[in-house]
Amino acid sequence: MLYELIAIVRPGNLNEVKEIARSTGQQILTGGGVIRGLRNWGVFSLPKRLRKHQAWHQQGHYFIMQFDSSATIQTAVTKSLGLDPRMIRFSLVKLGSRLKDMKDFSGEIRWKDGGHLEDAMRDSPVGSRMKAAYPTDRITSAFEAK
Repeated sequence: MLYELIAIVRPGNLNEVKEIARSTGQQILTGGGVIRGLRNWGVFSLPKRLRKHQAWHQQGHYFIMQFDSSATIQTAVTKSLGLDPRMIRFSLVKLGSRLKDMKDFSGEIRWKDGGHLEDAMRDSPVGSRMKAAYPTDRITSAFEAK
């Protein structure tokens, strides 16, 4: 089944974001899953102030990952992210379960207006341009600046 994970990590340390993405990716790969896409969206203000793990957060570092895995692996990923104190929020959505549902997903993750986040962020001081992690064995490449 194809899933999409949008995760918000506490900002300030890019290595924490890399470690969470790496450990999530390794958990998926060791369970027999496949990572279809990974993109770092950078640091944004949260829609409202959130309290998580006895701390208030006003900003978060966002990343998104698309992957194929079994429901068992998806449950394990949900549990491990929920227990991680570095996480602010995450959402895991099932995109499809049949091959005909998944054939149109190329692994390229688009921004909400149909373009890339990099195009939307080109002139923004919030973040720098990022590149996607293709192939999947280089998960941290999504967090390196172009």
